[in-house]
Amino acid sequence: MLHILPETAGDIIVVQATEKLTPADYQDIFLPLLEEKVAAHGKVRCLIYLDHNFKGWEAGAIWEDTKLGIRHGNDFIRLAVVGGGDWLDWAVKLGQAFISGDAQHFTESQFLQALHWIDAG
Repeated sequence: MLHILPETAGDIIVVQATEKLTPADYQDIFLPLLEEKVAAHGKVRCLIYLDHNFKGWEAGAIWEDTKLGIRHGNDFIRLAVVGGGDWLDWAVKLGQAFISGDAQHFTESQFLQALHWIDAG
């Protein structure tokens, strides 16, 4: 599941991923928000918070993630991935492979630092 967090404003997108991400999370939540922000601001700063209940992606969601990276890779100024465990390094490597902007990972305790980092870029 994907939730838009209240820190989302202007050219900043902040989302929380919990349990498993589905194709609908990309098609119905993230992609429309990203396209709205890109239309209004040109490029975006994004923070993805993989919470402690995050279990990964459904097979179709991995494909949606890949398509999003290919289609919108040049639309990111900075991407911060916040969370722990095995997902963190994988998600950052994926972000670095598909986006032209900076990508960095942060632990859960560094959420505010990650938010400041995307805003400063």
